[in-house]
Amino acid sequence: MFTTAAAWLLFVPALAVVGRTERSNVLLMVADDLRTSLGCYGDSLVKSPNIDQLASKSQVFLNAFAQQAVCAPSRTSMLTSRRPDTTRLYDFKSYWRVQSGNYTTLPQYFKSRGYFSMSVGKVFHPGIASNYTDDYPYSWSTPAYHPASFMFEKEKVCKGEDGKLHANLLCGVNVTEQPGGTLPDMESADEAVRLLKSRVGQDDPFFLAVGFHKPHIPFRIPQEYLSLYPIDHMTLAPDPDVPKLLPPVAYNPWMDVRKRDDVQALNISFPFGPIPKDFQLRIRQHYYAAVSYMDAQVGRLLSALDELQLADSTVVVFTSDHGWSLGEHGEWAKYSNFDVTTRVPLLFYVPGVTSVASRPADSTFPFIDVLSASRHTFRSARVVRNVVELVDVFPTVSYLAGLRAPEPCPDVSFQEDLCTEGDNLAHTFRHRERGEDEEAVSFSQYPRPADKPQVNSDLPDLKDIKVMGYSLRSWDYRYTLWLGFNPHTFQVNVSDVHAGELYMLAGDPGQDQNVYDDTDHRAMMRKMDNLPLTVQMRMKLQLRYLTAGMKGGQGRA
Repeated sequence: MFTTAAAWLLFVPALAVVGRTERSNVLLMVADDLRTSLGCYGDSLVKSPNIDQLASKSQVFLNAFAQQAVCAPSRTSMLTSRRPDTTRLYDFKSYWRVQSGNYTTLPQYFKSRGYFSMSVGKVFHPGIASNYTDDYPYSWSTPAYHPASFMFEKEKVCKGEDGKLHANLLCGVNVTEQPGGTLPDMESADEAVRLLKSRVGQDDPFFLAVGFHKPHIPFRIPQEYLSLYPIDHMTLAPDPDVPKLLPPVAYNPWMDVRKRDDVQALNISFPFGPIPKDFQLRIRQHYYAAVSYMDAQVGRLLSALDELQLADSTVVVFTSDHGWSLGEHGEWAKYSNFDVTTRVPLLFYVPGVTSVASRPADSTFPFIDVLSASRHTFRSARVVRNVVELVDVFPTVSYLAGLRAPEPCPDVSFQEDLCTEGDNLAHTFRHRERGEDEEAVSFSQYPRPADKPQVNSDLPDLKDIKVMGYSLRSWDYRYTLWLGFNPHTFQVNVSDVHAGELYMLAGDPGQDQNVYDDTDHRAMMRKMDNLPLTVQMRMKLQLRYLTAGMKGGQGRA
């Protein structure tokens, strides 16, 4: 592992080659609902040795954020490099090529440049959001693969304490007793390995995207992974209560969790009623166990890449569609703008750049069996602390693999088939980070049907959206405005402010102390009311105004 400045100089010539003359294969792995609960992100409880090993040979972006904390909008945004306001997908019920524009996707771009593109598992969100085909044949050279055992994911296959089968949230299982004797992510790993083997010796490079279903609920996982997390080692979230100054519109009532049989049996009041503490601990235990189970499937895939001698010719990207609340702010699931739901892992392994080429006898990614191995400790080779976004993945991986990165989109890009609303992060591989970049920010958003929590607050249909929460995350702050939204015209009313949030991250990293009402935001809004600016540019200027002089802890009077 290279950590010295002298060693880094060896990486720079390699980067000059990657992205200009040689085309690398690409392996894109996307987890589902995975927050940054990984060893390589500083979580001391989780056991994720295979992802940590990948991180030790990758560039790790410590502050990467999704554009909307729910599956279909986030995945469509990442894979088109367009924000939800451009895809016009805020729920699961429309296809961007019909709803907004015929945007070129990341795999489609590689396919059009001579790559053989393949999809395994949950890459696009299945159903209407990807035209019931996972966007085939636009994005893929062959129809997308989905594991057959996924059809049982929401069925009564979890054995309860009464010995009967239930549709539970907590669902540690004996895999041999499950339908087909397998689980979805096991099947997906098997298929991905098979596809890798089929590409050995082929002249055309490949783009293989693999979507793992875990740690998405239900936590239907092999029961042996629970033994990694004894319940007496689990702790509650550090901030398990709903913050006093949290605007009601910002709260998500975690309806998908409430619907599971074992949670319904708890008879929890709606919308804020807390889950009993002992059950909270078990949820956290099962989530962590699901992460370790998913990590093992990642390890299987990486070790196959290694054994097939493809590791030195394949760019590997690992990320997630969004995070997941584990009791922080009294919330569970995703469906919000907080860091715990929008922050995601983002790793780029670039052969010869983030790691030197392996010798024939060496193994780049040996499989680590977390169930039998001792604790492994890895150090990330290179980290970036400044804020980046999932819309940056498309241009960055294109360039790193040897293609031209798409050009930036104009302000209005509905008629542009190929462009990016993200940034090409290739420069971060050439130059070491020199500290805070005040211009580096991310934008996330989440829709709501009303100002107070109701049963469809988590997943409102487009026609029911009345408020859009736009959230800006910088190095020092998270700033969120909840603005009036017209679902028929897709227009936001920047003068119709339903609520605001402002968190100073240096002293409040958990985002529990909302200081928005301590600022002179009303005067600021009046000054900017008639400026012809995008929501993003408007919020950047507002944040600068509101936080002038605040780093020392003093707000405006």
